Amino acid sequence: MRTLYSPDAPPPKGFYTLLTASVTPRPIAWISSLSADGVRNLAPYSFFTVASGEPPILSVTSLGHKDSWRNIRDTGEFVVNIGTESLMEVMNETSAPLPADVDEFEVVGVHAEASDVVAAPRVAEAPIAFECRRHDIIEVGNGTLLLGEVVSVAVDDDVLAEDGLPDFGSLLPPSRLGRLEWGYAPQTRWIARPKG
Repeated sequence: MRTLYSPDAPPPKGFYTLLTASVTPRPIAWISSLSADGVRNLAPYSFFTVASGEPPILSVTSLGHKDSWRNIRDTGEFVVNIGTESLMEVMNETSAPLPADVDEFEVVGVHAEASDVVAAPRVAEAPIAFECRRHDIIEVGNGTLLLGEVVSVAVDDDVLAEDGLPDFGSLLPPSRLGRLEWGYAPQTRWIARPKG
């Protein structure tokens, strides 16, 4: 037996909550950006994935037109920082709806460091930072796809494995689940892809 829902007949807490409690775990893009006036902004986004490998493009969805959306639209640059389990609470703090002229770096006490290519700063405490230039902005329903072409990646040596790639067990990135739940890094296993 199954319970059926539709956008016209959603569960009691709404269709959005059904989506976010079902599509899990979701990686978090901790986006740092600068306003046109030079104000630093920092906010987590859990609608986040890779959109293209060549060219390397990341996709982040903003529900509504928030400060990150405006900054990316106006300046064309942003950084996707990858946080760790130890940063979970501070990442959550940066989701507060603060005025656009407030610097979230200062409010939550994380350190900004200069990026290599873009003007927007990286989060010094985050072990991976993808510096991006705006590729496209696409309005979809009540969301906006923010597509950023990766122009530089900074990775802390502490999370690199012998093959030169980030080691998941060293990185320990948190994820968003449903409701107010955050996820710790799960157990992993290797499975070879089938040969055709």
